[in-house]
Amino acid sequence: MWTYEHSIDLDTGAQATAIWRLWADVDNWGSWNRDIERIEIVGPFAVGAEITMTPAGQDPIRLRVVELIEGELFVDEATIDGLTLCTMHHLARTGGNHARVVYRMEVTGPGADRIGPQIGPAITADWPDTMAALVALAASTPPAPPDAAAAPTRR
Repeated sequence: MWTYEHSIDLDTGAQATAIWRLWADVDNWGSWNRDIERIEIVGPFAVGAEITMTPAGQDPIRLRVVELIEGELFVDEATIDGLTLCTMHHLARTGGNHARVVYRMEVTGPGADRIGPQIGPAITADWPDTMAALVALAASTPPAPPDAAAAPTRR
């Protein structure tokens, strides 16, 4: 197995709420992730949703949402050449009005100990910049209307 994790702290709960809204708006991930050339989701942002993401200058990658806790966490998986690339996106509440955005990738499967260190760093290299752009956009995003319908906590 190969793993990598990167996190960034948030100053306000409003930013955490805005980050969740940006994550749930899959069709617009390219507004904060400059490496995305094209992205599409089939179905609602929920467990089982299939996302086709085309990184700039690369072939499309098919992701499947395998876990989702509304407002807190989603996990997607891709299978490439027998390897499973699992990426966790987590809004960890750190107390008071503070939170931390955490991305974690695990590469598992036959040869992951050998291949993971070759492909993992290439996939995660832009995470610090991407997460900084996400946080900056969240900081400039107006709060959700107070009457916005809340989704179920688990899907």
